[in-house]
Amino acid sequence: MKSKYLIAIFVVSISFYVSQFTNAEETLNLDQCISLALKNNHLYESQRQEFRASRARVRQAAAFPQPEIAFDWDLQTKLFKPSGESYLGINQLIEFPGRRSLRKKIAGQESAGTGCEMDLVRLEIIYDVKCSFYQLLLNREIQKYAKENLEMANDVLTIATEKYQGGDVAKLEVLRAKVEVARARNQLEVALNQVKLACAQLNFLLARDQTQSLHIQGELRGPLIEFSLPNLLAQAQASHPELKKAQLAIKKESLVKKQGFLSFLPDVALGVSRHRILGEPNTWDVALSFQVPLFFWQKINGEIAEADANLAAAQERYKHQELAIALDVENAFYNATSLKNQVEFFEKDVLDEAQQVYQMSLISFQEGKTGSIELLEARRSLADLKQSYAESLFSYQAALAELEKSLGTTLAGGIPGTK
Repeated sequence: MKSKYLIAIFVVSISFYVSQFTNAEETLNLDQCISLALKNNHLYESQRQEFRASRARVRQAAAFPQPEIAFDWDLQTKLFKPSGESYLGINQLIEFPGRRSLRKKIAGQESAGTGCEMDLVRLEIIYDVKCSFYQLLLNREIQKYAKENLEMANDVLTIATEKYQGGDVAKLEVLRAKVEVARARNQLEVALNQVKLACAQLNFLLARDQTQSLHIQGELRGPLIEFSLPNLLAQAQASHPELKKAQLAIKKESLVKKQGFLSFLPDVALGVSRHRILGEPNTWDVALSFQVPLFFWQKINGEIAEADANLAAAQERYKHQELAIALDVENAFYNATSLKNQVEFFEKDVLDEAQQVYQMSLISFQEGKTGSIELLEARRSLADLKQSYAESLFSYQAALAELEKSLGTTLAGGIPGTK
């Protein structure tokens, strides 16, 4: 009996540890966040279902006309009183060759356009996830700087208190240091709240509970990439879903115009029926009919004129979209290049110098050569520069995401169009 209890306790313990392990929060990188968003995002799922519906419409467009079975009682002396003569037959509409396949092609172009819309939603989600991901990294970096700032402010307060107790400085220096500690503590509180807001935003994009804890891993500082604008423009021309959608619209309207011309050619209706007269041999009746486009200038010419106008509109829309996308790529290119130069400027000339100035001010304050004002200014300048550097890194990553969105594609391992 005792061994059974021990086994039961062992099983419960193992189950507890397994559950603790499986319930542990997974640390997500950027690619995992994007995969989760595309898997769980409700807007993207809605667009995917619309694409499925468009594929179903292609099958509908390719369907053959349904046959009709007809039963006819002739020469009834009273309503619903069968006579000795009746017809039982089947009628089938036979479309002019090429009309059904053309209708299927038109629906196929529309479906492909819906697929391009799904790609556009995908690009937008990827862009939003990247910006939110790096925003969370930025806010955590600012939180780290705020914590360092508070620690430095406390150090200054400690030094000022010791110097005041030793009679080296006035009490005003201690009061100034206390004010800076309170300000740094408030900045840290604000930074913590900003981290929580960024977590909620990223959780929203991942279709998770916005209050759920979120652990991510990544770096704001990525490789600084050299770009080639002609290559970027060529990449956008070849791959942007908006241009593909516009091209599909042109093809579709061309097919619709061709469909209008096919309307001049008639479909054929074929009917075969069994003719029965009481007391006489059964016979067969065959009927063949087709439409005569006698008043073609009314409906058919109108359809062709409408398709022709829609085709011209689609062509103009494509030209406009082509110019708009080229402008977006160019703007994103110059923005990313400018931010890259800004990051390099911080790293080469500013950060080390600001750190040295602060260290010199700290030594001078400790030796009594300068007051707390100079030290506090040096500390504040260093903290501001570190935050500005982190914000530049975030802006650069956001600019890369904007560049990819303007290109209409994302490539693993780098940005398309780079040297």
